[in-house]
Amino acid sequence: MTHNRFAHFDPLRLKINDLKLIFGNEDRGLLEELAGAARAVTRQYFGRVISLYAPLYISNYCRNRCVYCGFQAARTRVVRSKLTLSEIERECEALASTGIRSCLMLTGESRFHSPPSYIKEAVVIAGRYFPNVSLEVYALETEEYASLFHAGADGVTMFQETYDRERYDELHLAGPKKDYDYRYLAPGRMAEAGFRHLGMGPLLGLTEWHEEVPRFFAHVHSLEKDYPGVEYTLSFPRIRPVPADKGRYFEVNDRDMVKIVSVGRLLFPRAGINLSTRESPSFRDRIIEFGVTKMSAGSLTSVGGYADREKAQGDGQFEVHDPRSLVEIKEMLIKKGYDPVVTDWRNIAQA
Repeated sequence: MTHNRFAHFDPLRLKINDLKLIFGNEDRGLLEELAGAARAVTRQYFGRVISLYAPLYISNYCRNRCVYCGFQAARTRVVRSKLTLSEIERECEALASTGIRSCLMLTGESRFHSPPSYIKEAVVIAGRYFPNVSLEVYALETEEYASLFHAGADGVTMFQETYDRERYDELHLAGPKKDYDYRYLAPGRMAEAGFRHLGMGPLLGLTEWHEEVPRFFAHVHSLEKDYPGVEYTLSFPRIRPVPADKGRYFEVNDRDMVKIVSVGRLLFPRAGINLSTRESPSFRDRIIEFGVTKMSAGSLTSVGGYADREKAQGDGQFEVHDPRSLVEIKEMLIKKGYDPVVTDWRNIAQA
């Protein structure tokens, strides 16, 4: 198939039903057209602003057996840890001292070790240091999400991992996360609980991306219809195999990523697009042109690492491929003509 097939194609009228042809076409001219349109749409809706944040791990206990994950319960050599409330306070203080004002708090997936009451107390503590506190935790009930929202959490991120039900069942051997539908419906429960900032994404590489990404976009599109007042942030993390994992995964190369991010921007012009430190510095620097609006900076994935890096508790979830500090990321963005921001709003109740 050649680019001529798309002679009358308008990137600004892209539909999810077009993606089978778009993703199956390797023509460089089509990719450049998509990337150029995505760049223009991003400038129109977001200007040259990139929001910066950092993850903050308070626990790495897990009850699931997801074969691809470094935290999964069967990995007995992983050093498990959970911060006390006083340790969370110190960790928040240390991260805030770097200049970060938005944090993504993560717990691992263990309701036993990190019950909603513990997460709620952690949210209250983090709220003293960060104007924006988001969460990435196991799937909860609506009333539990509501409790965290009223405690001060601003958003929740939930990765479905893969939208291929058969593959999902194959990769998630045991634990609460094995329930595909309960996880799939979690973003709806978050919105019903009051959250207005939802992060979503697949873990690219678990299955064929040409089929995975359209399913993800269809999920977001259905939520937009049901919950139009919600702001969505799209993430496209690529899998980084963990030690001893013999699983076979699917390649998603840099060129594929440019196409995925560009199409995501065109389909969802108002959505945020996030790029984590799973990616290399050189790739992050290049792809921000095509739709990215949010980046992590100065990230650590170990529990308690900001307060004392030498005594960080437990193993990290994944290897950080972009180790640059917040200052270095800001310098890179300014050099490229972007406006890095650490927060674009404040909590009036605390003003």
